[in-house]
Amino acid sequence: MTSATATATPATAAAARPKRRRRQGQSHLVVHVVLIVGALLMIAPFLLELLLSVESYAEATAVPLNFWPGKWLWSNYSDVFGAMPFRAMFVNTVLMTAGRTLGQLIFCSLAGFAFARLKFRGSGVVFGLFLSVLMVPSQLFLIPQYEIINDLHLLNSLPALFLPGIFSAFGTFLMRQFFLQLPREVQEAAYIDGAGPFQTFWRVMLPLARPGLVALAILVIIWSWNDLLWPLVVNTDPSSMPVSAGLATLQGQYLTNYPVLMAGSLMASIPLIAIFVIFQKHFIEGIAFSATKG
Repeated sequence: MTSATATATPATAAAARPKRRRRQGQSHLVVHVVLIVGALLMIAPFLLELLLSVESYAEATAVPLNFWPGKWLWSNYSDVFGAMPFRAMFVNTVLMTAGRTLGQLIFCSLAGFAFARLKFRGSGVVFGLFLSVLMVPSQLFLIPQYEIINDLHLLNSLPALFLPGIFSAFGTFLMRQFFLQLPREVQEAAYIDGAGPFQTFWRVMLPLARPGLVALAILVIIWSWNDLLWPLVVNTDPSSMPVSAGLATLQGQYLTNYPVLMAGSLMASIPLIAIFVIFQKHFIEGIAFSATKG
C-alpha cells in the first residue's frame, strides 16, 4: 500500500506541472495585456500632442478632429519663437528649477537630519506640526507668499520664482526617512572621533544619503518645471516668465493657435522626459521608499 502511494505521488506531480505552467502563462498574459493597455493610454496624449503640433490651424480645429496631418508643418516649431520669447523663458525655467532644487537639497537635508538624528525636547511634536503643513492646500499660501515677495520688491524677477520653493515639508519628510535607515553606529563612530553634529552630517551622513538626495532632486525638478500658478501670479512680464507660464499666455480669449501651442509644449517637455528616462530608476526608488516608510 505504501509503495503504491509512493509511486503514484511523482506521477501526480508530473501531471499537475503542465497545468501549473498553463495557469502561470495565462496569468502572465493578462498582466502583459494590462501593461500594454496602460502604456498606450499613457503614450496617447504625447502622440496626439505631436500630431497636432505639425497640423495646420484648420486641421487642428476641424470638427470632427483630424488626427493625421494632411501636410506636416514643421514650421510650427519655429513659429513658437515668434509667438513668445521662448529662449528667455527656457533660461528662466532652468534657473528657477536649479534654484529650487539646490535650496531643497540643502535645507531639507539639514532639517531631515535634525529630525532623524538629533535629540531635542519636543522634536516629535514639532515634526508632527511640520507634517501638518502637508495637509494644507498650497493655494492657501499663495497670498501670504505674494505679500512677502511684494514687500521685498521682487515681483517680476528671477528670485520671485524660486525663493518660496527652496524649502518643503515633503522634502524634509523624505530626507528624514532616508537618514533614519542609516546605521546609528556610523554616527556614533563619528562622534567618538571628535566630529560635531554638523561635521557628522556633512562628511559622514550626507554622502550615505545620496539615493535620497537624488530622489528628492528628481521630484523637485519635475514639480518646478511644471509649476504654473505661482509664476503666473508673481511674474506678469513675459521676459521674466518660465515656459509653463509663457505657454499659458498663448491661449487667447477668442482664438488659440493650437499647433503652435502644442509645438511649444512638446519642446518644453523634452528636457523633463530626458531627465525622467535617465534617472527613472532613482525616481521609482524614491517614490517607493517614501511610500513604504510613510
